[in-house]
Amino acid sequence: MSDALLAAVEKSQLRTDLPEISVGDTIDVHVRIIEGKERIQVFQGVVMKIQGRGLTRTMLVRRIVANEGVERIFPMHSPKIAKVEVVRSGDTRRARLYYLRDRLGKKRRLRDKRRNLGLRPGPNPGQKESVGAGEHAATGTPNA
Repeated sequence: MSDALLAAVEKSQLRTDLPEISVGDTIDVHVRIIEGKERIQVFQGVVMKIQGRGLTRTMLVRRIVANEGVERIFPMHSPKIAKVEVVRSGDTRRARLYYLRDRLGKKRRLRDKRRNLGLRPGPNPGQKESVGAGEHAATGTPNA
């Protein structure tokens, strides 16, 4: 088979309804489960790793159940995934969050990416800046 034909078949199988997911996000993965009849089960957890590209793209999702960590690898473009929802975006500086396996309690949480909406702390707009000793208040120039 030619590469063009393989690329065309793969492109037809890719899902377009997935949200933008990054490492550190807390997501809900709605998985189709067949036990006699089909039902949907929600797996909520933190994305620890994303790897691959195209149809082979997978994500490792970790959640805590009864104080035990449970990790599952989901193929992103699988038909068994009904939908994926981003609950919260976590602020991380790494591509692999394996260090979360060793953390317990509140230390397990990641900072929220939206916490300051990207604003740097600075003087409040209504607050006047303090003027140093020996400076003129209106111009900020040194007193003569």
